[in-house]
Amino acid sequence: MSGNPTRERYAVIGNPVGHSKSPFIHGRFAAQTGEPVEYGHLLAPLDAFVPHVRAFIEAGGRGLNVTVPFKLDAHAFANMLSPRAAAAGAVNTLRVDADGIYGDNTDGVGLVRDIEVNLGVSLKGARILLLGAGGAARGVVLPMLERAPHTLTIVNRTAQKAEALVYQFAQAASGAHCRLTGGSARAIEAGRYDVIVNATAGSLDASLPECDDCAFGNGTLAYDMMYGAHPTIFMQHAAKLGARGADGLGMLVEQAAESFYVWRGVRPDSAPVLAELRALLTAPSPA
Repeated sequence: MSGNPTRERYAVIGNPVGHSKSPFIHGRFAAQTGEPVEYGHLLAPLDAFVPHVRAFIEAGGRGLNVTVPFKLDAHAFANMLSPRAAAAGAVNTLRVDADGIYGDNTDGVGLVRDIEVNLGVSLKGARILLLGAGGAARGVVLPMLERAPHTLTIVNRTAQKAEALVYQFAQAASGAHCRLTGGSARAIEAGRYDVIVNATAGSLDASLPECDDCAFGNGTLAYDMMYGAHPTIFMQHAAKLGARGADGLGMLVEQAAESFYVWRGVRPDSAPVLAELRALLTAPSPA
């Protein structure tokens, strides 16, 4: 790329937001692709999401990643929604263009791509168990169904929330020829699942979601959406039961890559960025 093009502004908005890895990830994507992207943090007060977004756009902002607690606010703010954002009921990516404010949700495709591409586990024909029925779970149901699994079982401590998701996605499941069931932990079917996804925030306070140990076994991928320098308590528990554990760092990078594509129409190579981020995360702290 010749010359020094004007860089276009993007950011991650949240509260808190200073810990976000998104500026690191998108900085690497911009350097790799040569896209003229400038990316930063945007801290918004809990009651002032819309004025902060409007000010960002008026100052030339072209797009935002949206993190906790503003994904519902972003959904309401967008005047166009992708099918996956509409299904999720939440938006994590805003794009500003001549048509207005486009809202998307890249969390689910990020999860699917991490499982299938980075971890090498096909979801087609798989028995999948999804633990949790909150916003994180809602955002990944449709992208998982689009991979045509054999079974998707959604389990939540409050059974009605899981049953509501089953009802919401019943038509999509039928189109994918997937048996979609859910409820309390009693809804877990006999036998080993191929993929178990922990979409609860339990690992943040070292608590395990309710789940029959018989669902885990050799050949099970136990995937925790949380991540850290060390295996989460869910991953440790799964390993004791013979399962393979994975955390959500790859999902973080892959959903960012999808956001970058939504904004720029260019798909970055996520693998080297994920490897670099993993190395930084697990590096020993200086004494």
